[in-house]
Amino acid sequence: MEKFIKQPHYLSYTSQYDQLTLGFTTREDGKSPYPRDAFNMARYIDDEPSYVTHHQEILANAINFPTQQWVFPIQTHENNIAHITKAHCGANIKTLGNELYGIDGMYTYDSDILLTMCYADCVPVYFYSEKHHFIALAHAGWRGTYGQIVVEMLKYVEFDYQDLNVVIGPATSSTYEINDDIKKKFETLPINSDKYIETRDTDRHGIDLKLANALLLINSGVPAENINITKYTTSEDLSLFFSYRVEKGKTGRMLAFIGQKGEV
Repeated sequence: MEKFIKQPHYLSYTSQYDQLTLGFTTREDGKSPYPRDAFNMARYIDDEPSYVTHHQEILANAINFPTQQWVFPIQTHENNIAHITKAHCGANIKTLGNELYGIDGMYTYDSDILLTMCYADCVPVYFYSEKHHFIALAHAGWRGTYGQIVVEMLKYVEFDYQDLNVVIGPATSSTYEINDDIKKKFETLPINSDKYIETRDTDRHGIDLKLANALLLINSGVPAENINITKYTTSEDLSLFFSYRVEKGKTGRMLAFIGQKGEV
């Protein structure tokens, strides 16, 4: 059953954890020219900064998480993980700096912090545990998936994986293709590549990055029943999502976010 529910400007994820805020923005009804009226959330592309700020404020009000509590890293498609505390709040939100450079995964055990990252085909992987008050977010494109960023994240999970929930959010489908060289890289991973790579032609292979990340987690001991994979796909629905591949890089970015509220 699909647990992402469409809201104005974003998809919200439904869980039994009342204090959890988890979602993924969509592209419609914004101010950015991608191609028009787009809800771009990235400051690092060619967009008017005031538009991004406007979109941030709309989302902050909708999810009741002020931007002062948001954290955004400078993503570089690697597998580096950062432990986030309240000292990081506000990092790279109003302006971009050098803080959290080279980070594609974040985790925290603290309340009232919203972990955020931008996407436009890569896989957002969310982690949470109500029992242990843990949340995390990873950015897994083909490089991050090959680098097993989700397995790296598990190194910071200080409790039994039975208590860990994982959500694999909107990303490109198996229409995403890789060449022979990249396929060979994936064949070195400790999971069966035949389950998520389909050869279509000479030097052309479709890859399901959502499934690859799920298989890496299962192989590492996360129960399959604790992993929820959305059916939403960025490259197949340009009315809802930006797609870097389909739009050849000339597009905006969605924002994945996860946070947990403190006791009221």
